[in-house]
Amino acid sequence: MKRLASCDIVILLMVVALTCFGVVMVYSASSVMAAKKYHDGFYFLKRQGIFALVGFSIMYGVMQIDYHLWKKLAVPALIGCLVLMVFVLIPGIGGSAGGAARWIRLPGFSLQPSEMAKIALIIYMAYSLEKKQDRVKFFSSGFLPYMVVLAVLLLLLLKQPDLGAALTLGAVAVIMLFAAGTRPTYIISMFLIALPFLYFLVMNVDYRRRRVLAFLNPWDDPSNSGFQIIQSWLAFGAGGVLGQGLGEGKQKLFYLPEAHTDFILSVVGEELGLIGVLVIASMFFLLVWRSIRVALGAEDTFGRFLAFGIAVLLGIEAFVNMGVVTGMLPTKGLALPFISYGGSSLLITLFAMGILLNISTRMRGTP
Repeated sequence: MKRLASCDIVILLMVVALTCFGVVMVYSASSVMAAKKYHDGFYFLKRQGIFALVGFSIMYGVMQIDYHLWKKLAVPALIGCLVLMVFVLIPGIGGSAGGAARWIRLPGFSLQPSEMAKIALIIYMAYSLEKKQDRVKFFSSGFLPYMVVLAVLLLLLLKQPDLGAALTLGAVAVIMLFAAGTRPTYIISMFLIALPFLYFLVMNVDYRRRRVLAFLNPWDDPSNSGFQIIQSWLAFGAGGVLGQGLGEGKQKLFYLPEAHTDFILSVVGEELGLIGVLVIASMFFLLVWRSIRVALGAEDTFGRFLAFGIAVLLGIEAFVNMGVVTGMLPTKGLALPFISYGGSSLLITLFAMGILLNISTRMRGTP
């Protein structure tokens, strides 16, 4: 209880509020579909509720652990995630859905190693950047080794395929390197070299190309590639300022695909209106800002990089999901942290919040 009393209470309250709100919205967005598919309207509610309870227990437990312990586990954790990501690709071990092999099927649960890899990479980079602070400005010893590790992770993610997670992981790593003092010329050069490969990955894969074209003009193919974003816009439009009322949305009634996962914010917009969406966006902004504040006030370099990496990951995932559902970014399979349905995502995010809260108990003072 001592740790609970001394942690950043704003972060704790935001995490609990967003997670509990997510459980409510998962039920609202999925009950009709669950009743038809599983003959149980509470199917996703029960699962997400269990994930939330287990996640809160994990967060509380991790919060009691001195975050310096993760230094010792940084390399083993990263290697373990790489092994699991290889297992995903092995027929009979990895599970697939919608043409993507991203899960390891376990009894009653599917493990998504790519979610684990995000926090494993952040821990590894925080550990390594603390050791190599004086060398991070050099290419061969400070920049290139991280690019090699990142390249291995990205190749495994692209093999699944999961371009959204690959881009997220790459962005987090680059931002952490920039914050550590890596020369901007290295980052710009890497970006320019990566552009042709990114173009190839998008334009030479049919479903990705259609997503980009639908982003540019969804009305060119409103019944196919543009259908999801158009239905999302209709949901936001129907919600107006105050919304239709919790549970009263219509787009979730088999119109809006992935209503309880990637596009759950559209359901929020329809049922709780612009006010509801702005409240959620403000809560994420406050959570990221307080997380950066923890990073600035951490007692050592490892804590600063670790908290900063978690803040960046949370901010990118929330921003990208909001950008996708509002049509500002091409469609990607990224969940909205705490709110979208998904066990692996919620458990790993709450695990990361436990680390962040532990760091907040050891702050030097208000930065």
